[in-house]
Amino acid sequence: MSETTVDRILFRLKTRGPESIADLSAAFGVTSEAVRQLLVKLEADGLVSFEDQRVGRGRPRRLWRLTATGHARFPDRHSDLSVALLDAIREEFGDAGLDRLIARRETEQRQIYVQATAGAGSLEQRVARLADLRDREGYMAEWRREEDGSLLLIENHCPICAAAAACQNLCRSELSVFREALGRDAVVERVDHVLAGGRRCAYRVTAA
Repeated sequence: MSETTVDRILFRLKTRGPESIADLSAAFGVTSEAVRQLLVKLEADGLVSFEDQRVGRGRPRRLWRLTATGHARFPDRHSDLSVALLDAIREEFGDAGLDRLIARRETEQRQIYVQATAGAGSLEQRVARLADLRDREGYMAEWRREEDGSLLLIENHCPICAAAAACQNLCRSELSVFREALGRDAVVERVDHVLAGGRRCAYRVTAA
């Protein structure tokens, strides 16, 4: 299998979560044996691991997922510099100064996102525009409609994860910005969070 196929499989595990060999074989049109050999190599490189999931009385289903090293293949943008700057701002101006900086960033984001969703005729269109904007910012964002009619905005990657871990108010401001960008007729709640141990960040959007 080519290096391109390796990258595609790693990307799929990043964006779709744990999958079986059969899932990956069907997704990429290659044999299960070829996928198995690749996953064994990736496991030896520390990029993937597996868990046997038992459902009913049959044989357990083996699901493959990225390890922390595998997730690191999708890098946090300028993580060391971001954390160092946050620490310097906190030391120089205190927590209050850092909060002012976050508030300024929040204001700028709000203007960009509100402008991007302005004129959208429906809540679904607004979510789609927001997902497209976040995807272009490096969050590997997508959206879908759930069976209950709600909309799910998914961010499969966090390009500012190290900074957010050092200053969790950054995540607080993003949720606030999303709520304003999607409008007063939308209820936005975070249902999955990387900093809480989740594989991704996800937001459920419903009509108010």
